[in-house]
Amino acid sequence: MLWVALHFPCLPPDALAPIAAWACQFTPKASLEPPQELLLEVQGSLRLFGGFESLRQKLAAGLGELGYPFNLAAAQTARAALWLSRGEGEAFEALPVEVMRCDNEFFRSIGITTVGALLRLPREGLAQRCGARVLEELDRALGAALEPRAFFAPPPRFDAQLELPAEVTHVEGLLFGARRLLAQLEGLLMARHEGIRSFLLKLMHREGHCTDVQVGLASATRHAERLAQVLRERLQRLSLMEPVTAIRLEARDFAPLPGTSRALFGDPAGEAEDWARLVERLRARLGHGAVCGLAAHPDHRPEHAWRRVEPGEWDPRESPAPGPRPLWLLEPKKLNEGEFTALAGPERIESGWWDGDDAKRDYFVARLPNASLAWIYREAGEWYLHGLFA
Repeated sequence: MLWVALHFPCLPPDALAPIAAWACQFTPKASLEPPQELLLEVQGSLRLFGGFESLRQKLAAGLGELGYPFNLAAAQTARAALWLSRGEGEAFEALPVEVMRCDNEFFRSIGITTVGALLRLPREGLAQRCGARVLEELDRALGAALEPRAFFAPPPRFDAQLELPAEVTHVEGLLFGARRLLAQLEGLLMARHEGIRSFLLKLMHREGHCTDVQVGLASATRHAERLAQVLRERLQRLSLMEPVTAIRLEARDFAPLPGTSRALFGDPAGEAEDWARLVERLRARLGHGAVCGLAAHPDHRPEHAWRRVEPGEWDPRESPAPGPRPLWLLEPKKLNEGEFTALAGPERIESGWWDGDDAKRDYFVARLPNASLAWIYREAGEWYLHGLFA
């Protein structure tokens, strides 16, 4: 077994669990050591990440994005890795006895300052003077005794808060802090192989009240950079009436999101994601209702044969009515009989009596004087232009 210990010298309260959720993207075997330490068993992850050094670099880079100072150490046992992280990388036997967090006053009184010196003392005398706990800790660190540990389970939702170092009155300052929370969220989603389609950013103010910033996505994702881009567009439309002292990020309703592999010829999944990102940014900038998708609606009347849908939503059973239909539909414009040449038709449409918008029309495909291919209809003896074919 190979254990990695993470020691956080300055960790805010309640921050250890979100960091553990983030770390589960590297291994499912994460164990909390409150209040400021985390243990990861990574032996089974080495092949996936290309060896220990590659894993260590990715882990350190990710922790740097979270913004918490840390010490990282590795050893064959959890207890040894934990002591090494507290001792900031010194050799095991050279570690100060303080890393054990036992009766340090007694050890100093008998001239014992390092773990190595403690190991050279007679076990019987050490047990009599210090109790069985010290020997048990030493045996666990050396691998002579097992150390059962409970592993952390990634939660089904995300909820983390960040106290800002100073009051923030501008968007860029909020986004800088939010990126740290989004990085934690990305790690949790990667660990669970899931994504989200929305999240909530709460802006905390001095008097205890908050401003909610709801962010929606066109498709499920777990990439922090994509989430940050949409959040930036949303925040730029926001006017801060009061300074912000803290931010809180909440995300729930995770959706399954398996990994994708690149295709040999093109990348349809990547192209779909690019479209989704465009829709998200437009919605964040223009408003949710200003951007929508279109789908066919089962109605013979052309002006009623479509409906608004969420981008990407489409039901193949909802097919358009039979007959040629132009891509460009116009407001009906009156025509004279000499202004067109009929090419095909008629197609009778008689519908809508049930909703008060009754239509009784004969549609034709026609050629206009400018050579355009048009869709026209006759109703009550009058001719109308209703669309143009591409």
